[in-house]
Amino acid sequence: MHQSRRYLFISLGLVLVILVGWLSLRTSAPVVPEAIKHGYSEALAAARAGQPGAARQLYQQLGRPDLSVKRRVWLHAELPNYPSPQALKLADADLQSEAPEVRLAAIKSVVGLVPGGQRSLLLGPLLDDEDQTVRFAAINALLGLTPDELGLYFAPLQQGIDSWEQALKAQAPSAETYAQLARLHLHNAELKEAQQALENTLQLEPGNLPALVMQIDVLDRLGQSDAARQLLARQLKAQPDSAYLQHALGLWLLHHGQREFALLGLSKAVELDPDNKDYRYDLATTLHSAEELEAAQKQLQDIVQRHPSDRKARVLLINYWKESGQLQNVQVLLAQLEQLNPDDPALQQGL
Repeated sequence: MHQSRRYLFISLGLVLVILVGWLSLRTSAPVVPEAIKHGYSEALAAARAGQPGAARQLYQQLGRPDLSVKRRVWLHAELPNYPSPQALKLADADLQSEAPEVRLAAIKSVVGLVPGGQRSLLLGPLLDDEDQTVRFAAINALLGLTPDELGLYFAPLQQGIDSWEQALKAQAPSAETYAQLARLHLHNAELKEAQQALENTLQLEPGNLPALVMQIDVLDRLGQSDAARQLLARQLKAQPDSAYLQHALGLWLLHHGQREFALLGLSKAVELDPDNKDYRYDLATTLHSAEELEAAQKQLQDIVQRHPSDRKARVLLINYWKESGQLQNVQVLLAQLEQLNPDDPALQQGL
């Protein structure tokens, strides 16, 4: 009898321990308010459309512990347009997420939020990530940084590049594999190897325009500017209505000090693909360097109208208007920026 009573007490004691543990877990789990729980679609739409309060809604959603992987990934795609210490904190937290897809999305956010030289401290630890795709994404995000910018992560990056090269060479040949090899060779200033990898890419996929433009860059770096120009001319003759190639032509001419002709190529690219904000942004900055300030402002205004969430164009337009003394326009855009994201660094710096 005494023994059975003893077992009863032990069983009750175990139940009590489990119950206390369960209750403590229940109370420590953060409670997400219903309004925030049901605000995901609204927050994503506000961020994409550049609506007032977009940053606050975006941060609220990314701060949720109960958000699905897919939804978290979509929010990260918008985060670089809403920079702040809070945005960086959220991106940094998701670099430690259990889900590789979220870590990948957070890497892209960090690349958009942090200038090259400062991102190595955040992304360097991911060079040892257990997931190969995440490791390779971290390498890609750090390619092109100088040894000084990489600091402690210079050697780990080189080791990562070497192991990725081995992994790529062990795979079945494909255009994508060769193009990635070319990028790694370029980082290591192995120009001949990069050129060969790009030739292999283009043999397998002649229509691969990014590889073609990279090949033109490599030829330039090898001092073969005539060969680069001829390659670009042949492609443009075959595809005169390619906005991608017209844009590449503009940048190539700009690099070679022919700004007037560069403007023709960049303008043609915008004409062929008017919704491409990157083409329009490059046209705007080139117009500005040619002291065509009004035309440059017009291109940036067009970006802001078509893509209200595009912070880069908005901030540059504020600068251009400030430069030309149009302070009323500056105040309007600053007020809009403050409505979007009151913690934007551009506002803190008193743009």
